[in-house]
Amino acid sequence: MDDKLIIAGREFDSRFILGSGKYSLDLIESAIKYADAQMITLALRRAVGGDVENILDHIPKGVTLLPNTSGARNAEEAVRIARLSRECGCGDFIKIEVIRDSKYLLPDNQETIKATEILAKEGFIVMPYMYPDLNVARDLKEAGAACIMPLGSPIGSNKGLATKDFIQILVDEIDLPIIVDAGIGKPSQACEAMEMGAAAIMANTAIATSEDIPMMAEAFKDAINAGRKAYLAKLGRVIDKGGVASSPLTGFLED
Repeated sequence: MDDKLIIAGREFDSRFILGSGKYSLDLIESAIKYADAQMITLALRRAVGGDVENILDHIPKGVTLLPNTSGARNAEEAVRIARLSRECGCGDFIKIEVIRDSKYLLPDNQETIKATEILAKEGFIVMPYMYPDLNVARDLKEAGAACIMPLGSPIGSNKGLATKDFIQILVDEIDLPIIVDAGIGKPSQACEAMEMGAAAIMANTAIATSEDIPMMAEAFKDAINAGRKAYLAKLGRVIDKGGVASSPLTGFLED
């Protein structure tokens, strides 16, 4: 089945984007292998660390780098981090994260729109992390976003699809890939998001904090693939009241 994830004209066979923030560096390559991930996020501070071990040494060739603007508190800081990542050879993909709120780590949607517009004009492939809001998603698309990355629940919480209804609105109304990012804690939740029509899943904490990272990475891969197939196959009907026999209620045996 020829079913590619397409972001700004770039094709990917995998719909699993792997976050790298919480891994020990020696486990990153293993996680990528078992996840079959073709894109991985990285914070610039882990790629340019002076004498500190460099994350780039642990990412296999052929994997697309998705630098993020982690630590940015406004659009200006996000733009500066994005430009630095490009100068360091990390490519044109950039995940915009603008977070002022230190308690819940919710993204600043308005500053995210500003950064997206600036960087899209500079030729970046902008993938903005945002709180799911239809009007903001429309503004991000207008600003030049290559996809929309709504949170499922707060970063690192593993609470799952707390914003499910709002993500569904984005899937239905926005003609861009909708990639659920942040809060997905279980493979079953990733599968559910894909069944809803999400284009891909970004996961980090759920895998990095599991007891068996390679096995959990593979479980997420399988769940994402299953959810995508279910979406393409179109889910069966739901009966609100009563039941419908799966076999005909005729032709019973008679004495």
